[in-house]
Amino acid sequence: MTDRISGISLSSVTLPLKTAISDAKVLTGRQRPMTEIAFLFAEIHTADGHEGVGFSYSKRAGGPAQFAHAREVAPTLIGEDPSDIGRLWTKLVWAGASVGRSGAATQAIAAIDVALWDLKAKRAGLPLAKLLGAHRDSVRCYDTSGGFLHEPIEQITANATASLAAGIGGIKIKVGHPSPAVDLARVRAVREHIGDDVPLMVDANQQWDRPTAQRVGRALEEFGLVWIEEPLDAYDVVGHAALARTLDTAIASGEMLTSVAEHYQLIEHEAVDIIQPDAPRIGGITQFLRLAALAEHRNLTLAPHFAMEIHVHLAAAYPHEPWVEHFDWLHPLFNERLVIRDGRIHLSDRPGLGVTLSDQLREWTGDRADIQGETP
Repeated sequence: MTDRISGISLSSVTLPLKTAISDAKVLTGRQRPMTEIAFLFAEIHTADGHEGVGFSYSKRAGGPAQFAHAREVAPTLIGEDPSDIGRLWTKLVWAGASVGRSGAATQAIAAIDVALWDLKAKRAGLPLAKLLGAHRDSVRCYDTSGGFLHEPIEQITANATASLAAGIGGIKIKVGHPSPAVDLARVRAVREHIGDDVPLMVDANQQWDRPTAQRVGRALEEFGLVWIEEPLDAYDVVGHAALARTLDTAIASGEMLTSVAEHYQLIEHEAVDIIQPDAPRIGGITQFLRLAALAEHRNLTLAPHFAMEIHVHLAAAYPHEPWVEHFDWLHPLFNERLVIRDGRIHLSDRPGLGVTLSDQLREWTGDRADIQGETP
């Protein structure tokens, strides 16, 4: 007999950061320093006793909106077969169609969608990557959390040393300082510190205009970077395409986009060499798989943004060798840790995403909604 969804629990969780985080958007006055991250967690229960967990998130603003939207549309899934994930994603979209198919609406759906995939993999007794069809059991990883602009260069180099000693394979630092000379000096210092053989990336967080991106991009060529990330506004497809044509260093972008359609513009215009989708931002795993198929068709490198607990599985199932971004910020939310060694994150044999929710997460929970219903 077909299993049915019997209940959905939604939790709004606020994760405090140890220190206020600043990137180029803060230095240009467009955003305030980041002190916390808002998460939406979805826990799905079935009549046969199966459970799945998923999450989405928002930085600086939008967390309450995601929770409110999820609470409105989630009841439409009560009594449904949890295996029909594609159909259920569409049903959730249509339940809130008047607010569109991107942004906070689909980010709310993402938490539920990820939970459905987690549940499906657990029912199969497989890690999610294995359910999807893994191409590898480990994925290259690089660290971002030690390279922000609020830290002095001496701290950045010390952080890089610690990351490499912990088994992380590459280092990314933030650029986009109002003075390009400061950026170049910081990149030079890190490159000299870690040596020429360690993969090094930079991220301008959309803060350069086109002439600056061209000039600084050319100056960065000597450092042998793996990529330059978000040199321009995330929606400047034409500008990114021009950089991709003229610079030797690969151009990476995509993390700020909130739909497959927006990423398709980058792909269609050959605006990136490396695409960086974020599953919680584009609507979950169902949408990520659609985008991954498009990216593979163009032989793009995949480097998903943030949420490594989800993305290690999706990257492991991508045909071309990908990267995953390492952040330790989410550690307090889960009881388990990913295994990192030899520059790679290794898949565990735990089913689903391989994570369970911590007591600390429960303590940080604000709003909560428990949606129950009679199954057919």
